[in-house]
Amino acid sequence: MKVFGFAGYSGSGKTTLIEKLIPRFTARGLTVSLIKHTHHNFDVDQPGKDSYRHRAAGASEVLLTCDTRWVLMHELRGAPEATLEEQLAVLSPCDLVLVEGFKATPISKLEIHRPAHGRPPIWPENPSVVAVATDAAIDCPLPTLDLNDPDAIVQFILDYLDRPC
Repeated sequence: MKVFGFAGYSGSGKTTLIEKLIPRFTARGLTVSLIKHTHHNFDVDQPGKDSYRHRAAGASEVLLTCDTRWVLMHELRGAPEATLEEQLAVLSPCDLVLVEGFKATPISKLEIHRPAHGRPPIWPENPSVVAVATDAAIDCPLPTLDLNDPDAIVQFILDYLDRPC
C-alpha cells in the first residue's frame, strides 16, 4: 500500500480537499482508504445502543456489522494511542492510504496552507512536507500547487508516489 499524508492547521481545508481527491483517485481505478487522526475525543457509537452498552460494560472491542458496512470499535482503556504503522496494519489491502493528521509522523505529506488564516507554514519545520497546496502566492522552495485544482494535486501525488526511491 502506498501512503500519502495531508497536514495543515484546523480550518485550512484538509478534509474538503481530500473529499475532492478520493473520487478522482477511484476514477483512475485505485482503491483508497483513509486514516484520520484527531486530537479530540470522539465516539461513533450512540448511548443506549447495544454496542455502546457492551463497550460501557468493559468489552475491549465491539464489531458492529450489517449488509452494507462494518465497524470495529477498539477501546484503549489506558493503553497508549496506536502508531500510524499499527493503524496501517489493521487496514484491508488497498492501493492508496490517505492520512489526515499525524503531522509529526515521517510520511510524505502535502501541506494545506492558507496565508489569509495568519498561521505560519508547517514546511520549514517539517521535513516530511514534500509540497504545499495553497490559495495564494507564497515564497516556498517546495513545489506549490493550486489548492483549487484537485486534478493537478492528484497528478502530483501519483507522480510523487511513482518516482524511484
